[in-house]
Amino acid sequence: MAVDDARIEAARAYVNALVSHDPSSVPLHPDCIRTELGVRTGRNGDHIARSLAKGPQFKLIHAITDFEASVDDVGVVHTTFWVNVQPKPLKLAAKVIESFEFDEQGRIRAIVAKFGVPRRRSPAAG
Repeated sequence: MAVDDARIEAARAYVNALVSHDPSSVPLHPDCIRTELGVRTGRNGDHIARSLAKGPQFKLIHAITDFEASVDDVGVVHTTFWVNVQPKPLKLAAKVIESFEFDEQGRIRAIVAKFGVPRRRSPAAG
């Protein structure tokens, strides 16, 4: 697997763990940090993994849709996707833009997230 493909798969594993709450396949560096809207929300790899597994902030997410990823010329993976949140009948979703930086072993060293307020979204919306 090419380096870019492996990095995209690592980012996808993180995004999938937002729904599954199983961070076991997410290659987090022990010193990984996560920043959300300019505020540090993950202080290290173990903290981020625990948050993915048990964090109440992620329990509202019931699906990820429209995942897209690209790798820039310095190896940062840039993703966009929608998080679909409870309650399901309201069809609320928020667009998320997340960037992932990696170490030389392919582990995630930093995650930077930006997102909007959940809004009503039809399945065909983009």
